[in-house]
Amino acid sequence: MKGERKPSFLYSLKAVLWSFVGLRRKSDFDQDSGRLNPLHVIAAGLLAAALFVIVLIVIVRLVVSP
Repeated sequence: MKGERKPSFLYSLKAVLWSFVGLRRKSDFDQDSGRLNPLHVIAAGLLAAALFVIVLIVIVRLVVSP
């Protein structure tokens, strides 16, 4: 696989977001498992988790505000 480029951070972020939602095909997972950069996946996971928590906090504050 000479000359094959590793996917970018945005590609990793997209893969993590689809996995985060649970809408990921096994074939896509199998294809990406050997190609994704582990550091990109960790960073994208932390970013997605932080964004999820922030969205939940905003929704709760909107619902319980007087």
